[in-house]
Amino acid sequence: MANLKALADAVIKGDQSTAVQITKAALEENMPAKSVLNEGLIAGMDVVGASFKKNEIYIPEVLIAARAMKMAMEILEPELVKAGVKPIGKFLIGTVQGDLHDIGKNLVAMMLKGAGFEVIDLGVDVGPEKFVEQVKTQGVHVVGMSALLTTTMPGMEKTIRALKEAGVSAKIMIGGAPVTQGYADKIGADGYAADAASAVDMVKSLVA
Repeated sequence: MANLKALADAVIKGDQSTAVQITKAALEENMPAKSVLNEGLIAGMDVVGASFKKNEIYIPEVLIAARAMKMAMEILEPELVKAGVKPIGKFLIGTVQGDLHDIGKNLVAMMLKGAGFEVIDLGVDVGPEKFVEQVKTQGVHVVGMSALLTTTMPGMEKTIRALKEAGVSAKIMIGGAPVTQGYADKIGADGYAADAASAVDMVKSLVA
């Protein structure tokens, strides 16, 4: 029997080949794709997120774990679709206009995928119009915006204004090194997260 605890452990250790091997074995044994996702991949990423929050591991380890999860997800995704397993919600993320930093954004995107969300990543230097257009066409539940420079933070305020003027109902959360809860309140964001693990909790609470 494919061991889903071993799959979770492989994700935690960032062992790509083992994660892929166990995922394939589990599917060959007709294990439900949803169980493989929840008890294997998500369980592993939950542990990674909790360790990251407690500063027991750092960004490089999280990225390695997320990569192992991503490789296994590529095998699992078609089976989840076949089984009609729906993602928890749809999350759209981008770094705001004028800002080219993406490590934090990529981390949040990977960890949300690991938590069972469908993630649309718009990349870096994303203008308000692009956010508005994508949110409208993709039907997303939560929009995430990242900025790493104090000089690009006003792009968040502009984007929130544009989304509100467009009558978008999606919740909006922001994050990035210079961003604070106070700034989120000031510009009318629905949520703020200080790190990628907290971002996952925040998105879950906004969707709930």
